Amino acid sequence: MTASNPVHLILTAVGSVAATVVALGYYGYLHVAKPEDALLLAEFTMLKTIPGEDYRLSLKPASQVAQCIDGVLVLFDTEQKGLTGVLVDQRRQAVRCFGQEAPQAER
Repeated sequence: MTASNPVHLILTAVGSVAATVVALGYYGYLHVAKPEDALLLAEFTMLKTIPGEDYRLSLKPASQVAQCIDGVLVLFDTEQKGLTGVLVDQRRQAVRCFGQEAPQAER
């Protein structure tokens, strides 16, 4: 019986981990976040509607489309396919939504 050389065991472990990471990355199971993934998509402003007062809007629609998914407002960009995001306020809180009807004040 000969004693195992620990260098071979260490190299085998490191090689196995590296091969696993490469395989996961190749098949799309590994995503490395980039700084541009968290960039601000666009600035939004809420226009308060007051009964009896007029406000002006552009006839050209925005390049984002919103949809309510699981109670959270999700934006889809129509110019950059695959670019989606959750609408948040300045404190990084998600903007909630309730189907198609107007939300009621909480009591």
